[in-house]
Amino acid sequence: MPSSPWLLRPVADRQDRLRLFCFPHAGGGGSLFMPFARELAPTFDVRSVQLPGRENRLREPAHTRLPDLIHELVRALREYLDVPFALFGHSMGALVAFELTRRLRAEGMPAPVRLFVAGHRAPQLPSRHPRLAHLTDAEFIDAVGTRYGGVPDEVLRHADLMALLLPCLRADMALIEGYAYEADDPLTCPISVYGGVDDAVTTQTELEGWRAQTRADCTLTRFPGGHFFVRSARPALVSAVSRELALVDARR
Repeated sequence: MPSSPWLLRPVADRQDRLRLFCFPHAGGGGSLFMPFARELAPTFDVRSVQLPGRENRLREPAHTRLPDLIHELVRALREYLDVPFALFGHSMGALVAFELTRRLRAEGMPAPVRLFVAGHRAPQLPSRHPRLAHLTDAEFIDAVGTRYGGVPDEVLRHADLMALLLPCLRADMALIEGYAYEADDPLTCPISVYGGVDDAVTTQTELEGWRAQTRADCTLTRFPGGHFFVRSARPALVSAVSRELALVDARR
């Protein structure tokens, strides 16, 4: 199978196995999920999705509208949907994975066997947080750090590095804040919802709202940590994802 700029090279190319596509948070790159790939690779074919505007695609403009991004993702991933697959997204990535699932259904393409969403409220619920995209650079950086707690101090202190990361982060925030949910039939695939116990961005009630988005099972699991529990609680999270995928794999 040819390489794609949208997918980081997998640790083990298991093309006969259930495939897991992973989508990062706002401002994040696909490298976030390389540890997932290493830990799941013996059993599953993990593909970390690399969106434009970050890491090895830093020179490309990041998308500011979700429909445009979904359109590009459908074209980019079409040839990789030849085996049963699941989608995992954290924060903004959860929204991307959800809307990608709906677009695949609308176009009559294969559907994921399970949707994993982490650290994002149910899409039909309005945001409780003030908008950030209009702020000055200094205000924006401060607000993002305060809300999400995900910008390391060494990055904040490094002006040149922030200058590289800021366009992508601003574009992603514009994408999130410009999202307009459109009501549609619930999905038919099961959904696993994950959250951090101390996440101030997303409440348990907002996570529970995902139940309205599927006719199948919807489970909620919370892990120790804040919004970036995908890093701090990674072993427990990977174990949970592995169990869910193993159940799907056994059924098929």
